[in-house]
Amino acid sequence: MLASRGGSRAARWDPPRAGGGLWGRGMGETMFREIVINADPTESRIAVLEDAVLVEFLAERVDERRRVGDIYKGVVNKVLPGMQAAFVEIGLAKAAFLHASDMLSAMLDLDSFDLEEGRRRGQSRSSIQEMLAKDQEILVQVIKEPIGTKGAKLSGRLSLPGRFLVLMPGLDRIGVSRKIGDREERMRLKRILRELRPRNAGLICRTASVGQSKRELVEDVKYLVELWGEIEKQAAKAEAPALIHRDMSLATGLMRDIFTSDVDRVVVDSKEVYKEILRYLKVVAPELKARVKLYTGEGPIFDEYGIESEIQKSFERKVWLRKGGYIVIESTEAMVTIDVNTGRFTGKRSQDDTILKTNLEAAKEIARQLRLRDLGGIIVIDFIDMEREDHRRAVQDAFRNALRGDRARTKMTSLSELGLIEMTRQRVREPLLHYFSEDCPACRGTGRILAPPAAAARVERSLQRVGAHSKQKEVQLRVHPKLAVYLFDERGHRLDRLERQYGLRVEILEDPRLRTDEIRILFPDQKRDVTAEFEG
Repeated sequence: MLASRGGSRAARWDPPRAGGGLWGRGMGETMFREIVINADPTESRIAVLEDAVLVEFLAERVDERRRVGDIYKGVVNKVLPGMQAAFVEIGLAKAAFLHASDMLSAMLDLDSFDLEEGRRRGQSRSSIQEMLAKDQEILVQVIKEPIGTKGAKLSGRLSLPGRFLVLMPGLDRIGVSRKIGDREERMRLKRILRELRPRNAGLICRTASVGQSKRELVEDVKYLVELWGEIEKQAAKAEAPALIHRDMSLATGLMRDIFTSDVDRVVVDSKEVYKEILRYLKVVAPELKARVKLYTGEGPIFDEYGIESEIQKSFERKVWLRKGGYIVIESTEAMVTIDVNTGRFTGKRSQDDTILKTNLEAAKEIARQLRLRDLGGIIVIDFIDMEREDHRRAVQDAFRNALRGDRARTKMTSLSELGLIEMTRQRVREPLLHYFSEDCPACRGTGRILAPPAAAARVERSLQRVGAHSKQKEVQLRVHPKLAVYLFDERGHRLDRLERQYGLRVEILEDPRLRTDEIRILFPDQKRDVTAEFEG
């Protein structure tokens, strides 16, 4: 077991159970944030917990490491003026996609920052055919993983994130994260940035820069400028297409992005990753090293925290709420839809009160599920209809507040009179479900298979085709035992009639290896499978 070194916490460490509410904190105290890392030789898995509740989960296989943040020297192989885009060969299985807007903006979402114009470097060209030509070599950065049939998405503006700052070569601007609300702190950071900004590069303060001294920001700038110098040297001598700069590993990258003083503890079960994190922190944040702990328990670390069961629940369509209501999450290629229902919750006062409480609870849970499942793109949420305007406003505000903890970029509309909220969430990688699963060979990804009556009707139509278009009279049908029973019990008379009508002799054989709606048609005399010819 781990021993705790922190303040007033007990000397003996007992892991919290994910989803179990407040742990080790009084009601008036702040949220306890913890990062749990399971570093297996074949896969790294990282869980982020807030008050022992799993809110974010990341995974990366050794042979399928993430590419977001990687910088490549690529070759333009096609320019598409009609789409204002280009395809760039960077050495991956599929050509990557670069839009004109990503040549003029940065990898970061610049809308998330309060930018201040710096030195002007002339008018930017906006046409893709003016900026790029076929066979041109270009330095690009991956901003979205390859998803499904689509290749990676690229940006022509490079961003190098540090612990507190982001260096943006070629962007003559400074900026401060909009999440930093204090006006005086924003002005202080901008004054420092004006002094520190390197030549021909922009600087942006991340949220973690709040309260940091000028000395700490200077160290961050120094590190980023040296890194960019190395990238430029590597790019000059590399032959395209080539990987120029690989971003940090999942674990270390997460330390850079979210391990701030707001995180109370990091627990990791691998000595190698533990040492890697400590080496990184020794350079950038030595004061945080004491918060990193090596897990020495006997069982799997995720089992100790109750995380494994929460991950399994994230694959289910239906998510139950504590009061008895539930939400249903459906993902399609075009969008994600989420439906809210009262379920078993009947309330104690009035129907309006019951609906409001269910919607408020659902708003917080939906925001958590979006982060946990890493759902992106267009999302439509159907809350239970509310008659009162103040109730609709309360649910809308609750959902907006719940989204503030999301690291991904989100935009949402107001709650409509029909109870709908439309929103978008930044999609960087495949959703969690797609990462861990593949399409079912039985339903081919639809989630549905033919019911016995529909499968039986298909059998009858196939036999009609055999009778009408073949001279063979001996027919063998191989079907799943469940379908065979249905054919004998419910459709036997119809099969007899088809045999008499076409002069067929039909033999039905059970084959448990087949799907319950699968049919195989054979001509035994010819020892030939003719399913493709007659199933339609």
